[in-house]
Amino acid sequence: MSNIRTLVRGIYNIQKLRVQMGNRLVGNFKVKLGQAPSEPEGSLDKQDEAFLARLRKDFLKITDGVLTLPTRKKFKSEGVIDNYTELCLVSSYINLAEEEQNQFKYLGKVLSDFPIWIEFLKSVKGVGPAMAGVLLSEIDISKAKYPSSLFKLAGIDVAEDGKGRSRRKEHQVDVEYTDKDGKTAIKKGITFNPFLKTKLCGVLGGAFLKAGEKDNPYREAYYDYKNRLENHPNHSLKSKGHRHNMANRYIIKLFLIDLHMKWRELEGLPVSVPYHEAKLGLKHAS
Repeated sequence: MSNIRTLVRGIYNIQKLRVQMGNRLVGNFKVKLGQAPSEPEGSLDKQDEAFLARLRKDFLKITDGVLTLPTRKKFKSEGVIDNYTELCLVSSYINLAEEEQNQFKYLGKVLSDFPIWIEFLKSVKGVGPAMAGVLLSEIDISKAKYPSSLFKLAGIDVAEDGKGRSRRKEHQVDVEYTDKDGKTAIKKGITFNPFLKTKLCGVLGGAFLKAGEKDNPYREAYYDYKNRLENHPNHSLKSKGHRHNMANRYIIKLFLIDLHMKWRELEGLPVSVPYHEAKLGLKHAS
């Protein structure tokens, strides 16, 4: 699994760099055009994506029919790209974007070596090669004895105070580390994998909702649970965003239960019955 982890983390490092460069590129051109640049963010909004598409279109016109960038002497402006430095900057962004796409294609080929992709993940609406790569690289299913083990790893378990797990100080624990002098020391740290939590709660939940209604049990479960929250006296006064986050975490848990059961089964590992089935008699139909 270490190899696929290296591949996946490398892809997301490229993606992060591409987004950062895209933000800076858009900001520079907005200033040039007399617009106020947006604050740097971890993602690109639709307006910025549209502007980058415009830059790509202008870039392709300038480089039409050539394999490499034209020399400074042969450079001819097009659209908003009116100097050679801007051309080089846009070229760097496009190269990063293309490398990111290539790496995701490689990942898609690598996944064919993993039974959990072929036998389960590939058929789940909303889960593509990128998300499958995250799951395979961040989860050691042999160490996850129970579905709750995955909840804890992903940071969607319930903390000791009865609240959802977070980075809050009261949810941190003592963690051993080696200081600069080579001595063992203690510091406060989180209990979960933040990269995995971000991808599951920030990406996968939304992907389930966008994947369409047919053969999509997680989307159906989201709206059913959300409706129950809206009509429950303990939750009806909570904000829409709060109820959305609760329903989002709920379907991520359902997915992880299904993933745990299928993955452990494929690996020939003992499969435990989820708590809500064993103790409460409730069964989720995936």
